[in-house]
Amino acid sequence: MAVLIETSVGDLVFDLKVKDAPDLCTNFLKLCKIKYYNNCLFHTVHKDYLAQAGDPTNTGSGGQSVYAKLPGDGRKFLKDEIHPKMTHARRGTLAMANTKPNENGSQFYVTLRDKVEQLDGKHTIIGTLAEGQDALDKINGSMVDEKGAPFQNIRIWHTAILDDPFPDPPGLEGLIPPKSPAVVKDEDYKKIEDEEDEAELEERMAKTLAKSQATTLELLHDIPDAEIDVPDNDLFIYNMNPITQDGDLELIFSRFGPIKSCEIVRDWKTGDSLQYAFVTFENTRDCEEAYFKMHDCVIDDRRIGVNFSQSVAKLWNKFRTGSRMTSADVKDENKGGKGKGRGRGKGKGDGKGKGMDKGREDRRPSDSGPPNGHSRQSRTARSTRSRSRSASRGSRRRR
Repeated sequence: MAVLIETSVGDLVFDLKVKDAPDLCTNFLKLCKIKYYNNCLFHTVHKDYLAQAGDPTNTGSGGQSVYAKLPGDGRKFLKDEIHPKMTHARRGTLAMANTKPNENGSQFYVTLRDKVEQLDGKHTIIGTLAEGQDALDKINGSMVDEKGAPFQNIRIWHTAILDDPFPDPPGLEGLIPPKSPAVVKDEDYKKIEDEEDEAELEERMAKTLAKSQATTLELLHDIPDAEIDVPDNDLFIYNMNPITQDGDLELIFSRFGPIKSCEIVRDWKTGDSLQYAFVTFENTRDCEEAYFKMHDCVIDDRRIGVNFSQSVAKLWNKFRTGSRMTSADVKDENKGGKGKGRGRGKGKGDGKGKGMDKGREDRRPSDSGPPNGHSRQSRTARSTRSRSRSASRGSRRRR
């Protein structure tokens, strides 16, 4: 009366309590026999508490008993078989997971410490761990998100019945596959040993989340392509004074290098400034220098903010209007766009008015660094832009 569960972090062997919980042990054994658990994830792990699996949807809300698949039966859930003498006293206790009494489907959990007394009398215990403490240690030590889902997938690859004392119910034979389903191979499990490993894992998960969000936005027709990159030489200026004009802003930023376009975004009805703008440089180096020098400066008695733009509005506008987007469009957008205009502002400022003069320019302390400090700034800017892109790629702004 034992079951072997082969996982991506090692093997787990459980001895089943067939005399104390015959119905639920039968259900568990037959689900293993039809390979129901193959490729299921341990979707929830609470350190030093429990690890839960057995849901083919990997969400924690799915799964049903083996009888739901049999013709003429259809029982999705089975009743509890709780006995007062059966407690969660040992680490590695195997029990059925449910949200309500007498609703046992396919999900199960394994305890990760001794004496989990708060679960006694609430869930049916169906077995105990006989072999696999090392694998259980890896599951317990996995890094998880705020919902308890491991960042690195811990997956059930195979299940094998070592001893089955129960006869198969009618109709089960037709559900047994001729061979086990193909194994879903995730990235090799890597133990988190230090802060560097943790930072690497967090960065990888952030990229995965950003790609997922971008794909969702593409499906919703919110962006033209999930793989589109934001430009490297486009700055987003915010918290501007409404009186600042396009010409004044372009003159101020042009001291860092040639500018392709400078546009203050305005209300389409009134023409009033919405107090943010986009400045596109000819090259990335000038853009990075402007980012370091201009952030937190004062223009027209207003302390502005500067960041790297996450907008892909030019390609979005083409996509929305049904225009054909060529590979040249994508390449040009990634380089910062084609615009050469001075924006739609009303003014033709020459920089002599309320631009940035010595009496009103408030620079950051880093502006007084050595002339050869640009290399360090460029590396920092690329790192800043990379983190910003990973975190917000899935939620790009429209102009």
